Amino acid sequence: MLMTLTVIGCQAKQAPTQVVYRFDDHRFLELTGYNCEGALWYTDSQRGIHSQISSQFYQIFTKTYIHPSEKYVAVPWWHTGPGGLSASKDYGKTWQSVAASPGPNEPNGDNSPPQDDVISFTVVNDQGFLITKKSLYMSSKPFEDPRVQPGGPGIPFTTEDGAQHVLTAQFPGWAWGSVYLTKRGLEHDTAQYKTNYQGLPDKVPEVKNYKGWDHMRCDMNAGKGK
Repeated sequence: MLMTLTVIGCQAKQAPTQVVYRFDDHRFLELTGYNCEGALWYTDSQRGIHSQISSQFYQIFTKTYIHPSEKYVAVPWWHTGPGGLSASKDYGKTWQSVAASPGPNEPNGDNSPPQDDVISFTVVNDQGFLITKKSLYMSSKPFEDPRVQPGGPGIPFTTEDGAQHVLTAQFPGWAWGSVYLTKRGLEHDTAQYKTNYQGLPDKVPEVKNYKGWDHMRCDMNAGKGK
């Protein structure tokens, strides 16, 4: 008696993908995963960009999120605050983690705000602004000080103890868009001597005619079936 064994292949169920934020009609964020956690991708269909921000563990930011800026793209995580952001300075082609802010930004001396204090995150004119219950955190103006670029003369400065120092191209300090500070925290950082960290605003610039979403959106039941 001839018996035929039939092997039935079993294909793993593919995790759902959903758009969780739209900047405009051609730029958006996609999350692949269950329970609104997983891999996060950025797409700009006009520029032909499709880049991965996080391979796993991304959780959506639930506070107000306004982002008309295109060259500087900053994406907050659920646990946002300085250190809880991913940013791109090339229209979303490449991404980096934004550094936790140094110095006493908070009234109690902490360097970053508690999660529950975060109110909103706005990126306008290629500069990011994080509003909390007690403070306004912001990135620098979107350029580098030429004095600390290769061939530049450097920036001499004097510390409180009278010591002389120089910021140079070899040790230029924070690059633009790579750290978020309050004006309180800036007083304790050498970034204060660079032109892109000077004359920072006291409030978030007005955003007009924004066509994107003002919050991230996510279906917790996506991919689970009935």
